[in-house]
Amino acid sequence: MKRLNLIIGKKQIILACLTLILGIAVYMNYALSSSDEDIAQNVMSNDAQAADSSNYGDAAFVSAEGASDYFAQVRLSRMTSRDEAVETLSVILNGGDLSDEETATYTNESITLSKLSESESKIENLIKAQGFNDCVVYLNDSTANIVVKSDGLEAAQAAQIKDILLTEVTIPAENIRIFEVK
Repeated sequence: MKRLNLIIGKKQIILACLTLILGIAVYMNYALSSSDEDIAQNVMSNDAQAADSSNYGDAAFVSAEGASDYFAQVRLSRMTSRDEAVETLSVILNGGDLSDEETATYTNESITLSKLSESESKIENLIKAQGFNDCVVYLNDSTANIVVKSDGLEAAQAAQIKDILLTEVTIPAENIRIFEVK
């Protein structure tokens, strides 16, 4: 029984649980961000249908609040999931009794998360500087998803966005996806 305690201790169980929670948080963020894109597309199509039902020459108040709310909500969701991941890594690192190798691994994960957040912000600012109204960038080790507010994304603009992204991070071109929100 004592040998079993050496193999599977309380700290290893806690570490496994925290890793599982981190995985669930990342999955939930991905699942919720995918459904947010569907909701935004549905809202935009409903607005287009409402515009089609009006008479020619009628005055109508046009608002971009739906898209603005979408970008604000996505940024908040991304920030929340990153904060949860950083907090989990912090708990693991401050839990003590980690080997030097485990400490180095979790420290590298924290640094990677920090660099990804910094890169996302920098890429978003550079894309906005090119004349786009708003955008959100999601990065991980091997993929990039970019959501851009645009009235019609042209091939040249998509190439420009990819160029901005590739100056900041190294990701295979086939793993870069650009989405348009009107």
